[in-house]
Amino acid sequence: MTLIQIVVLALIQGLTEFLPVSSSAHLILGSVVFAWPDQGLVFYVAPHLGTLLAALVYFRRDWLDTAVACLKAPQTHEDRRHRKMAMLIALATLPALLVGGLAPDFVEKYLRDITVIAWTTVGFGLLLGLVEWFAPKSRTVESIGLRDAVWIGLAQACALVPGVSRSGITITAGRLLSLSPDAAARFSFLLAVPIIAAAGTFGIYRVAAGNAGIDWAQFGLALLLSFLAGWVCIAAFLALLRRVGLMPFVIYRLALGAALFWLLY
Repeated sequence: MTLIQIVVLALIQGLTEFLPVSSSAHLILGSVVFAWPDQGLVFYVAPHLGTLLAALVYFRRDWLDTAVACLKAPQTHEDRRHRKMAMLIALATLPALLVGGLAPDFVEKYLRDITVIAWTTVGFGLLLGLVEWFAPKSRTVESIGLRDAVWIGLAQACALVPGVSRSGITITAGRLLSLSPDAAARFSFLLAVPIIAAAGTFGIYRVAAGNAGIDWAQFGLALLLSFLAGWVCIAAFLALLRRVGLMPFVIYRLALGAALFWLLY
């Protein structure tokens, strides 16, 4: 891969992983628009590890408190709250792990298609817009229960289809359950850590099994750029969310979908 390919694709992954616009769709489209060959497994792994690191660093206090609370007997209300959050994240992660483990080849072979991306971009963009417009938004992260985690986890499993957006569908599900935009986004970002870690681990396994050669300089650059872009993206998105809500992202998805349909038809 050339330097410009690494920079562009790593920034796309970092900037779109946490936005409700689908990072996988943008990576596919980026390669198509610039007529670049498939980036391959090695490059698939590096940006995912970068965005995983960004989520861990940005929410380091949450993860540290959760780890401490899970390793000792709960003594305070905060300990019990963090243990509960760990359980909810684990529960919400299971559906995507099961679906992803059972059908990775089907997704890779049949769903990485611009027609699919166009329909999912528009369809789930409209759903996000309707939820943002009509759903109440009073609940906090602390109010999330087992039923909420199950529904958000089932929604996250749909994000294996390019164009759906893992961030977008989990935030949409959270808003449908009356979470505030900020609460839905924060739970979505916490939920990103185990699922990105699983995807990255699976990618590393496939690279190792195939004995693929790794250019460590390119790997490190892609990881670093996606980490920096991901960290900035989380901070900017949470700040923007409090000011303007989710409608700008709905408009972006509809405009992108319209452009894709125009190109296709």
